[in-house]
Amino acid sequence: MGAAEARLSVQDQRTVRFRWLSGLLGLPRSCAPRSGVAVRAGRWLGGAGVCLALLAAAPGVLADTRKRVQLSRLEAKPHAAPRVYTLAELLMLAETNYPKVREARARLAFRKAQLWEARTAPFSEFKFEGGVGVAPTLSGNPVYSPSTDVALTKNLALAWQFSIEGVVPLWTFGKITNLWDAAEANQELGRHEIDKEKNTIRMDVRRAYYGVLLARDSRILLDRATKNLDDYISKMEQQVEAGEGDEIELLKIKIQRAELTARGTDADKGEAAALAGLRFYAGADAPVDVPDVPLEAIQHSLGPVVNYLEAARLHRPEINMARAGVAARRAQVELAKAKLYPDLGLGFQGGLVRAAEITDQRNPFTRDQGNRAYYGMGFVLRWKLDFLPQSARLAQARAQLEEVRATERFALGGIAAEVEVSYAEATAARVRLDAWTEATNYAKRWLIKVQQGMDLGLSEQQDLVEPSKTYALKKASEMEALYDFNIALAKLAQATGWEDMLN
Repeated sequence: MGAAEARLSVQDQRTVRFRWLSGLLGLPRSCAPRSGVAVRAGRWLGGAGVCLALLAAAPGVLADTRKRVQLSRLEAKPHAAPRVYTLAELLMLAETNYPKVREARARLAFRKAQLWEARTAPFSEFKFEGGVGVAPTLSGNPVYSPSTDVALTKNLALAWQFSIEGVVPLWTFGKITNLWDAAEANQELGRHEIDKEKNTIRMDVRRAYYGVLLARDSRILLDRATKNLDDYISKMEQQVEAGEGDEIELLKIKIQRAELTARGTDADKGEAAALAGLRFYAGADAPVDVPDVPLEAIQHSLGPVVNYLEAARLHRPEINMARAGVAARRAQVELAKAKLYPDLGLGFQGGLVRAAEITDQRNPFTRDQGNRAYYGMGFVLRWKLDFLPQSARLAQARAQLEEVRATERFALGGIAAEVEVSYAEATAARVRLDAWTEATNYAKRWLIKVQQGMDLGLSEQQDLVEPSKTYALKKASEMEALYDFNIALAKLAQATGWEDMLN
C-alpha cells in the first residue's frame, strides 16, 4: 500500500477491475468507465474480480472452502506462526508504535519542556559569581602602611570572593502571563499534532486490513472457480474425444483457465503486501496476521451531512491545531505590546571577599576591597528603551497572527469541503453496495433455478455456465462495493476526526 496507491479514488480502482472483468467475459471495453489511472492496488483487486468471473459453483460453499484454504495455508508453512491481531489491536499498536506518531510525541515533549522553561525563567534571574586568586601581603590602614614602598612582597596567599544577585519580578505588564499563554497554546498544538498522525495512520491500517480480507475472500472464490472449471474442462475433453463436443469452445475455456492461473497470484500478492504494511504500521518484530473472517460492512448508518460537518469542527485535529496556533499568535502579540513597558521587581544582592595577606580595614567609613561583606535589597525598575525596533516586532507579531487566522479559515473551509466529498462518496458507496447485493441475490436465484432444472432433467449442463458467470460477476462486484463502502466510511471518519462513528 504505497502513498500513490492510497490516493487512488474508488472510481479509478473500479475502472481497472471492470476492464479486466469485461475482457474475460467478452464485454465491450466501451462499457467500462473511462479513467487514465491504473496502479498496482487496482490490479490485484481487479485480478480477484477476474477470478470470480469464472465461478461455476453453487452458493453456500464459501464456509467449507475457507476452512480448507486456512488448513492448506497452515500445512504449507508449518514453521510460520504469525500472531493474529484484530482490527482494534492493530489500531492500538499503530497509534503507539508508528514512527510518525513517535515523532509527534517527541515534539510534544519538547513543547512541554518549553512551557516549563516559560514558567520558571522569570523567577530564575539570579546570578552567582566567584573566584580565587593570589594576593601579596599588604598591611596598614588608609593613613599609614609599611607596604607603600614595596612593589611586590615575597609573601603571597590565596584570596577568594563570591557574590549573588537577582531580581524577583513583581509587575511586568503582562510579559509573564502572555508568555505562559503562548507556551500553553504551543503545547496544545503538539497534542493535536499527535491526533493528526493517529488519524492518518488509522486510515492506512483500515485500508490494509480490509484489503487482506478482500484478498482472502477473492482467493477462496478463485479456488472454487478453478476447481469447477477443471471439472468442466475434463467433461468437455471427454465429449470432444467422443466426437460430441465443440473443440473450439474447449480451447477457449483452456485459454481462460490459463489466464485464471496467471491472475490468481494477484490476490496472494495483494494479501502479502497488505500484511507487510500492517506489520510496519503496528511496529511488530514478527509477522502479523488478521482473523480469517469474511469481509463485512461497517455497522454505521449515515446521518445528515451537518452532523459530520459539526463533528469535523469539534474533532478534526487540523482545525484544532489551527485554533491553537491562533491562540499562540494572539498571546505573542500581547507579549510584544507588554515589552513596550518597564518591569518592576524586587532586587537582591550580596557577596563576600577575603584576602588573608591584606589587612582587614575595620573602619566603617573606609571601603575595603580586600576584605568585605555586603548585602542589600530594594525595588528595581528595568526598561529597555528600544521603542522603534519593538514597534517593528509588534507589527511582525500582528502579521503572523493574521496569517494564522487565514490558515484557520482555510482549514475550516477546506475540511468542510473534504467532509462533504467523503460523505457523498460514502452515500454513493452505500447505494452501490445495496444494488450489487440485490443483483447478487437475483443471480443466485437464477443459478438455483437452473440447478433445480438440471436435477429434474429439464436443463443441460451447459445451461449452467451463463448463470454461473453472472452470479460470479455480481458477487465480485458486491465484494468490491463492500470494500469500497468500508473505505469510504473510513475516509469520512478521517475527514471528520470522529473515530467513534466506526465503533
